[in-house]
Amino acid sequence: MTNKTILYATAFIVLSTFNLNCADDKTYLLISTELGDIKVEIYTDKAPVTAANFLEYVDKNGFLNSKFYRVVRDDNQPDNEVKIDVIQGGLYSEEKMFTSIEHETTDRTGIRHVDGVISMARNEPGSATSEFFICIGDQPELDYGGKRNPDGQGFAAFGKVVDGMDIVRKIHQQPADGQMLAPEIRINTVRRLK
Repeated sequence: MTNKTILYATAFIVLSTFNLNCADDKTYLLISTELGDIKVEIYTDKAPVTAANFLEYVDKNGFLNSKFYRVVRDDNQPDNEVKIDVIQGGLYSEEKMFTSIEHETTDRTGIRHVDGVISMARNEPGSATSEFFICIGDQPELDYGGKRNPDGQGFAAFGKVVDGMDIVRKIHQQPADGQMLAPEIRINTVRRLK
């Protein structure tokens, strides 16, 4: 074997190892619902507080008996000047929720509320726990400075759907009583893929 061949072989091994390590840095979850599966990438690097909170629920089986229970679309928000399109899920039960977390705004994380982004539902900043939503279409009014929430702090985005937006859209079109799904859509499991 020549020195040149050894050098190329070594470079290939180093680059392959680098690529494998980079791929390992990503965190993927599978949200399995009664209507199908949604694969989500969680941005642990960009939104560490919010991502860690969500992953704690996942790792402790905290989403057991959770559901998608709310849809917001043009036909069910007549009193809202600023309209959005999302599906919302989580525990919808305070006794099972962990402590609320610090609010990571989109101006800090750089994660915008575009189609497929997953974000935390909240009342005031710093009140997010287990409730989350997924955007259908781009929703800039949910970003920092947006007008959907009067405090202008927006919502804490922390990942994005990478497969299964057809399921998200299917949930978005289910029958609802106002904004509450009727019936709710069961979340079977939320688990890490790696």
